[in-house]
Amino acid sequence: MDALMAALVAAALAQVGDRPAWLAAILADRYRAPGLVIAMAALALLAAGLLAAAASLLIAPRLTPEAKQLFLALALLFQGVGAAFPVKVPDRLDGWRLGAIVTSFAGLFILAFGDGVQFIVLALAARVELFWLAAVGATLGSLVVIVPAAVLGEAGWTALPLKSLRRIIGALFVGAAFWLGLGALRLI
Repeated sequence: MDALMAALVAAALAQVGDRPAWLAAILADRYRAPGLVIAMAALALLAAGLLAAAASLLIAPRLTPEAKQLFLALALLFQGVGAAFPVKVPDRLDGWRLGAIVTSFAGLFILAFGDGVQFIVLALAARVELFWLAAVGATLGSLVVIVPAAVLGEAGWTALPLKSLRRIIGALFVGAAFWLGLGALRLI
């Protein structure tokens, strides 16, 4: 259960102002079907999260508990540092003629799979026995941000103070990373 809640909170914070939510807003505007885009986002995020969580089965047996904690600290540090950089507008997928379902699923899967949240899912899943709970938590956490983005549409979403929020959230991730890292190294 720890992995579910930790992944939910981390993903919800990490997705604020990030590209998957922005793409969901773009696609919801284009297809005028926010519900469909949200459903495809849920499936895409869950698929990407399950792949990351399943990869933890390969690395978890090789890591000590301290190494697992250090790995999580590194994932949070990368997410926090990444939040300091401006977010590029996601590809609008204008050339994709696959329909609303396939375009939404594939576009959001590709964007989510390369996202820093997947690194956090991998690190959290490596720490627990029920690895798939990290994927479920990250999916739910991401949807906390993606649902409003799809409902608001691109204009409403980009009008929010996302840059300031990302900086604050990035600082929180960096702080948590240092705390976990120092704990893993037994310096605190």
